[in-house]
Amino acid sequence: MSHRRDDDARAAVETACRAPSVHNTQPWRWRINGSTIELRSDRDRQLTASDPEGRNLLISCGAALHHLQVAAANLGRELETSRRPDAADPDLVAVAELGRRVPVAPADAELLRALLHRTTDRRRFTTWPVPDQRLEKLAEVAQGWGTRIAVLTAPSSRATVERLVERAIEIQRDDPAARAEHERWVRRSRPLDGVPASAVPPQDHASEVPDRFDRATTAHDPRQSVVPGDGVLAICTARDDAAAWLDTGETLSALWLRATIAGMSIVPLSQVIEVEQTRLSLRHRVFLDGAHPQLLVRVGWQAVTRPALPPVPRRPLADVLDRD
Repeated sequence: MSHRRDDDARAAVETACRAPSVHNTQPWRWRINGSTIELRSDRDRQLTASDPEGRNLLISCGAALHHLQVAAANLGRELETSRRPDAADPDLVAVAELGRRVPVAPADAELLRALLHRTTDRRRFTTWPVPDQRLEKLAEVAQGWGTRIAVLTAPSSRATVERLVERAIEIQRDDPAARAEHERWVRRSRPLDGVPASAVPPQDHASEVPDRFDRATTAHDPRQSVVPGDGVLAICTARDDAAAWLDTGETLSALWLRATIAGMSIVPLSQVIEVEQTRLSLRHRVFLDGAHPQLLVRVGWQAVTRPALPPVPRRPLADVLDRD
C-alpha cells in the first residue's frame, strides 16, 4: 500500500461525506484499508419512527456512494465498486477499490464543482416554470443507475401527488413518535448534524409545498402543495428492496448535481413514500406500469438575488471513519 493511495482514499471519503441525507443524519460509516474503501450504513442514525425499514437510510448511503465516485474521478483514479457484496452483512453497503490513475475528464470536474456548491434550499421557488424538456433531460441521468425517473406533468397525476403529500404530512403529524423524531433532528443547535434553524425558512417564507420541515404545530395549509411552475419528478425502481433503495440514492445524487449545473434547485419530498398508506396509493394511482416510486423530487428556480444559505453542519472525518 502506498501512502498516496491512502491519501486519495481519505480525500475521496471526505468529499463523499458532503452527500445529502435524510434530516442530515449522515447515517454512514467508512473503513479504509489501503486502496479499498468500505461503506457501511450506521443503524444508530436510522430514523426508526419514519423509516423503520431503512429505505431513507440506504437512499442516503447511495447518495454518499455516488459522491465517492465523483470524488475518485476528480482524483484521477478509477473506482471499481461492488454494491451490497455480502448478503450475510446487510449493513455493508458497498466495497470500492481505487484503481489506476486516469486523466480527469472536464465533465467530471464540472460534477465536482456542482458537488461542492450543492445545497438543499427550501426557500420558495420563483414562479418561472421549468420547461418539460429540461425535466426530461434531467431524467436521463437515471439510465446509468438502474432506475427510472418519471416526469409528472399530467394534471391528474400532479393533483394526486398533492393530495397524497398533504395526507402523509397529516399522518406523520398525528404520530407522536414521528413528531418527537422530527424535533430531535430539525431546528436544533446540533453542532455536527441535523438541520439547523438557519436552513429552514420561516413558515411565511417557506415553499408552498409542505415538506417534512413544516412546523408540527402549523395548521393545515389549504394552498396548493405543488404549484404550477414546479417540476415534479419521481425516482422509480422495478423492485422495492434494499438494492433498489441504494440505486435510488445514487440516482438522487446524480440528478441533484446535474440540476445544480443547470442552475436549478431541488427539494426531495419523501413523506409520501415513508407512510405506507400514501406510498401504496401513489404507486397504484399514478404509476400504472407497476413501478415502485422511491422518492419524489421538486425542481425549480431560486431567485438569483437571494444570498447563499450557510452550509449545514458535517461530522468530521474522524467521527465516521473506522481505519484498519
